Amino acid sequence: MSDRRPVLVVTEVDDITADMVITALNRQKVPVARFNPADIGAALTVSARFGGGPASVAGQLRTPSRTVDLAEVRSVYWRRPVWPVFADLEHDDARFAAAQTRYGLAGTLYALDGPLWVNHPLRNAAADYKPAQLAVAQRLGLRVPPTLVTNDPDEARCFVSSYEQVIFKTLRWTPYQRDGVPVTGWADRVSATEIDERVSVVPHLFQTVVDKTGDLRVLIVGRDVFAVHIESGMLDWRKNYSNLAYRVVDLPNRVEKMLFAYLKHFGLVSGSFDFAVDKTGDLWWLELNPNGQWGWLEERTGLGMSAAFADLLTQGAAP
Repeated sequence: MSDRRPVLVVTEVDDITADMVITALNRQKVPVARFNPADIGAALTVSARFGGGPASVAGQLRTPSRTVDLAEVRSVYWRRPVWPVFADLEHDDARFAAAQTRYGLAGTLYALDGPLWVNHPLRNAAADYKPAQLAVAQRLGLRVPPTLVTNDPDEARCFVSSYEQVIFKTLRWTPYQRDGVPVTGWADRVSATEIDERVSVVPHLFQTVVDKTGDLRVLIVGRDVFAVHIESGMLDWRKNYSNLAYRVVDLPNRVEKMLFAYLKHFGLVSGSFDFAVDKTGDLWWLELNPNGQWGWLEERTGLGMSAAFADLLTQGAAP
C-alpha cells in the first residue's frame, strides 16, 4: 500500500523555492498541503483535541483545497511563514489575536509527535544567533575570523585599530526603511574614526576581513551535501547577483564532518553555510542560515537541491 501521509509546506504566498520543492514532491505523488499562518480564518482553520482518546493529538487542519488529519502528517517543511498582524483591529486586540494565533496554531503543530521537521522553527531560532554560531564553529575546529560583539565604543575602536581591515555586520537581518525606502545591511568596512557613542545603544558585530579569493555556500539536506564556489570580487557577494560566477566543488571530508556535527548540535536536518575562501584555499567560517535561500543556485548549477528536499520530506518519520 502506498504511503499517502501528507507533507505540510508552511510558507508565504510568493515563494519560488517552496514551489520547486512542491513540484518535486508532486513528481513523487506525495500529498502536499501548503498554507501560510497569515491566512488564519476562513482560508485556514485548525481543530485539535487533547485527552480522552488513544492519540495525544487528534484533529484537522483545513485550507480551501486540502483537509489534513493531524495524526497523519508525514513531515513539515517550515519555509518562510508570515504571521497575521490583524491590521483591522485595535492595537491591543491585534496583539492579543496575534499571540493566540502563534501559540494556538504553532503550538498545535509543535505538539505533533510524528512528523519530520525541516527545520523545526524552535531549532531554527536557537541556531540563528551569530555569537552562538561563532562559538560552536570554533569549538568544532572551524576557522573563525577574529570577531568582537560589543556596545562599548572604546572596545570597538580598539578592536578596529588592531587589524588592517574590519567589517561591521548586522547581528540579525531586520526589515528596515529610511525615508520610506527599504534598505538592508551589507557587510561593510569600518574605520575607528567612524565609531562614535551611537555604538553604545545596541550590540554591534565587528569582524576582521578575510583576504579571500571567493566564497563558498554549502547546503546540507539530510545526508546530501551541495558545495558551490562563488566568485564575485566583492566583499559581500549578495550586493549584486548579476556579477557572480558559480563552480560546483567537493567539500573536504574533514569540513563535511564538522558541518554535520554543527547541525546535530542545534538539532537541524538542513542548513546553508557561508565561508570565505582565502588564497591558500582554506575556509573561514562566516555564518549559518538555518533556512537560507538556495533556489537560484539550483538554477545556475543544475544541482538537485529541490529533489533532495523532496526526498527528505517524503522519507519523513517512520509510520
